[in-house]
Amino acid sequence: MDSIILTTVIMLGVLAATLAIVLYVIAQKFKVVEDARIGETESTLPGANCGGCGYTGCRAFAEALVKADDISNMFCPVGGNAIMSKVAEVLGKTVEVKESLVAVVRCSGSCENRQRVNEFDGAISCSVMAATYSGDTDCSFGCFGKGDCVSVCNFDAISINKETLLPEVDENKCTACGACVKACPKFIIELRKKGIKSRRIYVSCVNKDKGAVARKACKTACIGCAICRKNCEFDAITIENFLAYIDADKCRLCRKCVDVCPQKSILELNFPPRKPKVEVQEVKTETANTEVIAN
Repeated sequence: MDSIILTTVIMLGVLAATLAIVLYVIAQKFKVVEDARIGETESTLPGANCGGCGYTGCRAFAEALVKADDISNMFCPVGGNAIMSKVAEVLGKTVEVKESLVAVVRCSGSCENRQRVNEFDGAISCSVMAATYSGDTDCSFGCFGKGDCVSVCNFDAISINKETLLPEVDENKCTACGACVKACPKFIIELRKKGIKSRRIYVSCVNKDKGAVARKACKTACIGCAICRKNCEFDAITIENFLAYIDADKCRLCRKCVDVCPQKSILELNFPPRKPKVEVQEVKTETANTEVIAN
């Protein structure tokens, strides 16, 4: 009996040793040596894991940065140019300085401008509403105002105005991660250049209906009249599908388009107050002929 137990123990020991040797050989053959720069690069990144860089998280972005020969087109919107400069130092590579972006809401369809014609009885979600019907107003392009963009923002940079029922972006908190852009089923949120002194001009409308239909649905809807394009000296405005769009790369912030827009669809942000226009009146001077009679 003792010999059987001893034999069994020896056989199990030999089997365990054999399996250990096999596992060691396999581990050595297939082991992956991680580049130490990946961890260093990841620790340099902000750790927001927002996906704004185009990758699933900071770890995946760090791996891509290490493997890439050229990182000039890769960017962390949360960390900005400062973080990317540090990453470049770690990797011994060069990066290009990129202009800061910020999210803008391209809809001015407040309760005052866009009358509600029905009420949705269902889940309080923009994505659910977009999948089931055109909206609670006559504008099928406008914002639902249910806050899907708010729920996906990790930086508390966007909120719903209780009076207008429209989202508002806090540009001091916005990192341009793009989460709100992806979450909006109506595609009314866009990342635009933050601009010099945070000054921006853009068309706050995405309605592609014909002018009369768009204007009936919303008081501030763009009607595609092209007056703004005709007055732009920099070829920065295009009209497509009855909708104007301002190219931020070409716009020189002259604000002429803002002045001439009959619908007030074009917004100007963070500009100084306009100086009041001084009306110059023509003063007519009547010269009377005086006859001097010398005595």
